[in-house]
This record gives sequence, C-alpha cells and structure tokens, in this order.
Amino acid sequence: MASHNVMFLCTGNSARSIMAEAILNRKGSPNFVAFSAGSHPTGFVRPEAIRQVEKAGMTAANLRSKSWDEFAGPGAPPLHFVFTVCDQAAKEVCPFWPGQPMTAHWGIPDPAAVRGAPEEIDRAFAQAFSILDRRISLFLSLPLATLDAFALQREIDQIGKK
Repeated sequence: MASHNVMFLCTGNSARSIMAEAILNRKGSPNFVAFSAGSHPTGFVRPEAIRQVEKAGMTAANLRSKSWDEFAGPGAPPLHFVFTVCDQAAKEVCPFWPGQPMTAHWGIPDPAAVRGAPEEIDRAFAQAFSILDRRISLFLSLPLATLDAFALQREIDQIGKK
C-alpha cells in the first residue's frame, strides 16, 4: 500500500492536532504519515498533550506547534486526507491544498480550554486523547483500496461522529 499523508488541523496546534499527529504516526506507520498545523499556532505544545503522548509510549520528540502555511506552499508534502479536530478550524477558510485531499471534521472539545484543578485538566486531555485514538483506529481499519471516493468520504465523515 502506498503511503498516505494526513493533516490534522486546529486553530492553535498545541493539543488535539498534536496528539492526533503522534497517534497516527505511531499506529499508521509505515502506510501513513501524519502532520499537524494550526491557522493561528500558539508556538508551543501543551505539556499535558506531551504527557498523554508519552504515557501512551509514543515519542513527543518532533512535535511542535506550526502554521498551516508550512504545508500550503511549494515543496510541501502532498496531502491525501485533512481532518479538522476543532470547531474553530472547521469554520475557517483553509488554504488550497494541492491534489484535493479528502476532508472531514472530527471535532473534539478543547482540553486546553478546561479550567480547574490539575486533575480535571489532565482528565480533559486524557479524554481528548482517547477519542482521537479511537477515531484514528477506526480510520486505519478502513479498506482504503476497495472503497470508492464517495464511500470513503462517507466513512471518514461518520468517524467524526463517533
């Protein structure tokens, strides 16, 4: 199977999209390569997101908050799938992605917006990580080689509702 490039988008690229990038790069290798970016990146990765990634036995070494502009110009990897994981990014006008990748909205509540005791914040990050992990596992179980474009689009849209 050929390698598929997958982009996870969020506004700040500091938590959800970062965790999704780490999960897919671990679970989908070597058939999938994940990237993440934000429309207005914060410039840092939330330590709680790093903790979730490392707790799951995944590396956080190359994770960084970056702009989607890095992936819209010449020389950027061609994208096959683009998933928005926050409601804000789903409403924004995304850059033109060469090759017309399939897109779907996989909105997840923002754990970075949770206020309260450290345990509550950690629980919100753990829940977001768990939802992303489940959705990515469902995505990886799709028989990509046998689904036509319409069926595949329907499947990836459905995953965002689970």
